[in-house]
Amino acid sequence: MRKPLWIPSEERIQQANITRFMDKVNARQNLNLRSYVELYQWSVENIPDFWAEMWDFGKIKTSITYDQVVENLTKFPGTRWFPGARLNFAENLLRYRDDQLAFIFAGETQISKRMTYAELYDSVARLAQSLRETGVGVGDRVVGYMPNLIETAIGMLAATSLGATWSSCATDIGPAAATERLGQVEPKVLITADGYFYKGKSFDTLDHAAEVARGIASLKKVIVVSYTRERPEISQIPNAVHYDDFLSKENHLEIQFEQLPFDYPLYIMFSSGTTGKP
Repeated sequence: MRKPLWIPSEERIQQANITRFMDKVNARQNLNLRSYVELYQWSVENIPDFWAEMWDFGKIKTSITYDQVVENLTKFPGTRWFPGARLNFAENLLRYRDDQLAFIFAGETQISKRMTYAELYDSVARLAQSLRETGVGVGDRVVGYMPNLIETAIGMLAATSLGATWSSCATDIGPAAATERLGQVEPKVLITADGYFYKGKSFDTLDHAAEVARGIASLKKVIVVSYTRERPEISQIPNAVHYDDFLSKENHLEIQFEQLPFDYPLYIMFSSGTTGKP
């Protein structure tokens, strides 16, 4: 047997979330689990009990709790999990509204940004309000043609808070492939950026964004985040508006989180192939 490269101290073990979870499971299920292996074995042999404990331990926020954990374990894939529950994915991620750090962004060119949970909630609330006023709601799609920015996560959270489905691809994907992928879901809103950095160089993607916007007939609005420069010219992009101009100017907004079934589709992922078929 190989010698482990690192073994956590007893103090670290006792402070770990998995230890707290095992202690809770032991107390509630009258068990004596003492290791990850034992916990894993119990989890696969007692699937409904395990996920019920995980639901409780994670303090999942719901407006209506579930009727049962899972309908039919012999039907896999295809069974329904937590039927009857009504909740919102974004509400669970935005449960904190304090000064703890939610994001630390470090760009390739030394651009950096920090955002607290309070600031994140405010940003999502302002974007969600404007998206709602644009007509985005349950069943709609919002897509991102974006680099890895904080605004990308804000877009996802704002969309899902409204009950819209989010999908995205990176701006280093060519416009034809991006149009084929994102156009399949017939989005109402596209969030994009003016460019991205790679190996110290700035790459302008506004022409690509314009081509994508022209290629997706369902789009009502294109929101442009300024990343590589300040307030670039965006008149070549149909129905475009700067991100900062689009955000609601109202203060202290409360997000109206749409309550949805547990299996409601929040995110559409595309394959890595060039066809863009999901």
